[in-house]
Amino acid sequence: MVSPMRSRVSYVIGPDGSPLTVADLPPPNTRRWVIRRKAEVVAAVRGGLLSIEDACNRYRLTVEEFLSWQRSIDRHGLPGLRATRIQQYRG
Repeated sequence: MVSPMRSRVSYVIGPDGSPLTVADLPPPNTRRWVIRRKAEVVAAVRGGLLSIEDACNRYRLTVEEFLSWQRSIDRHGLPGLRATRIQQYRG
């Protein structure tokens, strides 16, 4: 029988190229989402450190919000995560 739990990795490579563990992630009570913190959460999900469900629950995000961070990185790189520049990157 296959276990419903997915195996998790112990670390991923973060946006700055250094190893990123669960302990290195932003705290669950994070309110100020700077580019680096958003990028770390996206890297953690993409690398298998957290599932998208775990990340959304941990940080009280909607799936749509998380996916918008991911799309911004894919389309515009880290500068796409900047909240003050969002209008510049849309459209």
